[in-house]
Amino acid sequence: MSLKYVTPVAMFKKYLPKDYVELVDFGPFGKTQDEAGPGNMGQFKELMEEHPMCSGCWMAYYIRLIFASLPCPEETVTLGTAGCGRLAISQAAVPFIYGNYGDQNAMASGLSRAFRLRFPDKQKDVITIAGDGGTMDIGFSMTMHSWIRGERFTTIMLDNEVYGNTGGQESGMSPKGAVLKMAPGGKNFEKMPATALAKAAGCVYIVKMSPTNIKKAAKVIRRAIFVAREVGPTFIHAYTSCNIEYSIPTEEVFADARAQEKDRFQFEEYMTDAAKEVIDRIEAEEKAAHRAKKGIVAEEVN
Repeated sequence: MSLKYVTPVAMFKKYLPKDYVELVDFGPFGKTQDEAGPGNMGQFKELMEEHPMCSGCWMAYYIRLIFASLPCPEETVTLGTAGCGRLAISQAAVPFIYGNYGDQNAMASGLSRAFRLRFPDKQKDVITIAGDGGTMDIGFSMTMHSWIRGERFTTIMLDNEVYGNTGGQESGMSPKGAVLKMAPGGKNFEKMPATALAKAAGCVYIVKMSPTNIKKAAKVIRRAIFVAREVGPTFIHAYTSCNIEYSIPTEEVFADARAQEKDRFQFEEYMTDAAKEVIDRIEAEEKAAHRAKKGIVAEEVN
């Protein structure tokens, strides 16, 4: 993908579907976060507007936020695997590669390397988005080895703490004592320490959070992508509850996410010195550009 690739030739534009034309004209392609980002969702054509997820699905909300936060969606490819999340991810106007269960980080390793060889003068962002089963259970080996190798892409784990897509089995990320359809006596062992494992394996930027604050969640996503471009593997461990398997009423899903933010998913952010240098530099550049734009707008008004 590229901005040139998604922009239709003028003479053919009138023959294209209305949704596609609106996406090019009013979507986030080629725009800044000030123009089309999480802060003004609902005011531009989003990359993901519909999905088949359950009513009240917190995971679907977070996936929508991920796509609204991409620094350069026209130069981004996402990869995923079996699980609830792929039902929403595949609906977005961003290339999505769906592989065998748990091999998304292996595919991303090859893809990110290939992009750097094929497009040495362009920045292509590769992001894996998968559930706790695909990332830390069945995909554990491929996830860990991609980090150990220092592969430069972002891994986002949608942690709903259960195999919600296949009947409610416990996963390694289910909390100890969780009573589920296929764990009626309660889970017998502790939740896997995903962020500690990521740090031990060499991730240079790691965040654990419950994404209730839109601006904070968006900042984390962008930081992870920026750091992965230059330094090494980055990891976001996000709480995305399964309101069906954990019997959370739809109207209480947000309250549950807020409660977890104060309990098991308190905000944690780790970055190496090299990652911090990238973040400080890019965010300083963005602030300068924002101030310059505000100054230009003020001059035009006056």
